[in-house]
Amino acid sequence: MSSRSTTPLRRSLGVLDGVAIAASSTAATTSIGIGMGTIATIVGLQAPALLLLAFLPVLGIATAYARLNRSEPNCGNGYTWVGKTLGPWPGFLTGWVTLVGSVVFCAYTSAVMGSVVLIFVNKAGLHTLAGVALDPSSTGVSTAVGLLLLVGLTALAVTGTRTTTRFQFALLVFEYAVLLGFCGWALVTGDQGFSLSWFNPFAISDGTAFAQGLVLAVFFFWGWDAAFSVTEETRRPDDAARGGLIALFAMLGLFLFASVAFQREMSLTELVRNGPQALPYLGQKLAAEPWATLPLVALMCSAAASVQSTLIPTARGLLAMGRDRTMGPVWTRVHPRYGTPAAGTVVVLSIATVIALLAVAIPRLSDMLLAAVNAIGLLVALYYGLTALACAVRFRSALREGARSALFAVWVPAVSSLVLLGLGCYLGYSYLTMSDHFELSPDNGWFMFSLPAFIVLAGLGMAAVAKYVRRSPYFTTGRGTDAEALTLPMDGAAV
Repeated sequence: MSSRSTTPLRRSLGVLDGVAIAASSTAATTSIGIGMGTIATIVGLQAPALLLLAFLPVLGIATAYARLNRSEPNCGNGYTWVGKTLGPWPGFLTGWVTLVGSVVFCAYTSAVMGSVVLIFVNKAGLHTLAGVALDPSSTGVSTAVGLLLLVGLTALAVTGTRTTTRFQFALLVFEYAVLLGFCGWALVTGDQGFSLSWFNPFAISDGTAFAQGLVLAVFFFWGWDAAFSVTEETRRPDDAARGGLIALFAMLGLFLFASVAFQREMSLTELVRNGPQALPYLGQKLAAEPWATLPLVALMCSAAASVQSTLIPTARGLLAMGRDRTMGPVWTRVHPRYGTPAAGTVVVLSIATVIALLAVAIPRLSDMLLAAVNAIGLLVALYYGLTALACAVRFRSALREGARSALFAVWVPAVSSLVLLGLGCYLGYSYLTMSDHFELSPDNGWFMFSLPAFIVLAGLGMAAVAKYVRRSPYFTTGRGTDAEALTLPMDGAAV
């Protein structure tokens, strides 16, 4: 068969492929490595409490995704489901903030990858190059190195999801083995006394700190929904749901295990001081070289896998929007051999590069990461909340079908939606009232509010272009193109 023959997207992925994509996109090692120190700066030693608390609404969102995916499998997921149920404007906004959040994630994670490479270079004895200090804590130098790696990962994502998931399986096995080994070691040998108060969210007396910490904890879990972005390439729609849910529960276990282990080995002062370098610091504290470098290698693998797995749902979400003409035709161009939205993937790389370069305005890497994570956290709360609300509205007839159907189709998604949307609104209000001037700093409320606010306003502007300039039919019906209506090239590598 010619690689140029046109058929629907090839359904070659199973549950394990979905788990690999979801787990890689969630990036447990990256979240733990850069997030434990970050969350400690906000809520002290209450990270285990907030991670457990954040899991509850996220699980509710996951049940909503599974129910909606069984009803309407579509790589546009939230964009398609919300548009059909709540209307095209909130539907487009859901798709927009999902995609922008993913692009911002690729941008700042490339800096994390660059920082890790620079730590390796420093270990080898090289601290300057052509008069430039190779400082892992520098946003500019870390970003420059990370963008080179991002180009290679984009090329691999273009070659197809099967190639990508095989690569990610190998990375996952290695990084989880290292993470479990070192965290288990820290849990046993740590000299900080274990305390049940770590699981008490009421120990956080400041409301803004609680809300910011909870949004950050929700961000820890972000990524499991990547399994739904390849639902048109999955053998059965339920496989995408199983893959996402398995990855979500696995992440909960890893996060709780690691948070307790970190706090057994490191004091609060150590956690805050090391920030995004907390995992490499743990390796240096527990082991001598070369073993102390293993957590650093695991962090590098996790960052690479998460960037690559984020490119997949981002390009496919834009494919769904492009085929509805809510975005331009470039997003529907498919590689004639690999059957992937290659042009869109390259454009995503270009946009992520621009954002990464703009982020250099924040000189300290830890400050840039905190600003990016908070912005993405608010965006995630928004699009998760809208998607769960769409589930509750679409399946409201289940209220007449019995208690179990009503619970999982309506009440759980509705409550989860209200929690996340309410949390986002409260945090946004807190940001607006915590500062009296604007400054490029994660300590400045106006700056922290301006990032997600600008993204939402830009989304509304793009929606207006789609409706009035492109005259997209999506804004007439609110319905995305049927998943099987678009014919795409068969993956030539597999035939």
